[in-house]
Amino acid sequence: MSSLRRTDLLALSNLRNDGRKPNEIRRMTIQLSPLANANGTNGSALVQMGLTTVLCAAIGPMDCTRRSDELPDRAVLEVNLRAVPFAPSSGDRRTTNPSTDRRIREHSLLIQNAIEASLLLTLHPRSKIVLDITVLADDGGRLCASINAATCALVDAGLAMKDLVCACSAGLVSGDASSSTAEDGIQDVELMDLNQKEISTYQHESSAVYLPCATMPQRGTVVLAQCESRLSSVDVFEKVLAAAMEGCRSVFVVMEASIRERTGKLLAARMGNAIVQET
Repeated sequence: MSSLRRTDLLALSNLRNDGRKPNEIRRMTIQLSPLANANGTNGSALVQMGLTTVLCAAIGPMDCTRRSDELPDRAVLEVNLRAVPFAPSSGDRRTTNPSTDRRIREHSLLIQNAIEASLLLTLHPRSKIVLDITVLADDGGRLCASINAATCALVDAGLAMKDLVCACSAGLVSGDASSSTAEDGIQDVELMDLNQKEISTYQHESSAVYLPCATMPQRGTVVLAQCESRLSSVDVFEKVLAAAMEGCRSVFVVMEASIRERTGKLLAARMGNAIVQET
C-alpha cells in the first residue's frame, strides 16, 4: 500500500496545513517582563503566536522631548515598529527602514489607534508613552501579535486601561481551496488566525477574504477591523468578523491567564513567599 503524505492525511481529517481545526488559533505563549533589568523600560512582553514572535517594551509616562508635542489634557502615545532582518519566514533578509517602509508605518498607525481606544491617556497629561515593538519572527499575523504584545507590555508597566486589547485574524476561503476535501455543495470555510503559508496561498483567490481584527472582549467593542479584500456581500464580512472576534476571545483567555500568573508571583514575592529557582 502506498504511503500517504502528511498533507493528504490532514485533508482527510479536515485539518489545516499545520494540523489545526478551522476555528482554532495557533499555540500562544506570553512572557511578561523579559526586559525587567533594562534601563528606562517600565514594562515589557514577549508574545509568540505560532512561529510569529514579537517583543514590546513600554516606556513612560515621561516628559515630551519638545514642548510643542505636549497635549494639555492627555498623554501622547508613540509607537515604534520595526522588524529584524531575519524575521520574514520567506528568507528575505533585506533590511527595511521603519521610517520609509509603507507597510510598517501603516501598521504602526493601526497599533496606535487600537491601543489609544483602551489606554487611559487622560491620567497623564503633558507626557508621552512610547511603545518599542520589535518583530523577531514573522510567520503571519504580525499586526495582531504586535497589538497583543503592546497590551501585555502596558499591563506590565502598570498603566490603566479600559480593557485588554486582543487581536486575531480571520479569513474566508472557498471549500475546494481549504484543506478539507473538495465536494460538491461544500460551504465556504472560516479560518481563524491564519499563518503566512495560508495567507500566501489564498491571497490570489478572488473569493478569499483576510481580516485582522482587534477587540476589547469584556466590552464587546471592535477597535480595529482592516480588510483589503473585495467583499461580495455584507453577510461575508459579518461571518469573517464573527470568526475574528471569537479568535480575540480565545486570545483573551490566554492573556488573562498569563497576567494572573504574573500577578500571583509578584504578590507572593511581596508577601515573602516567593520561590527562588536555582539555575
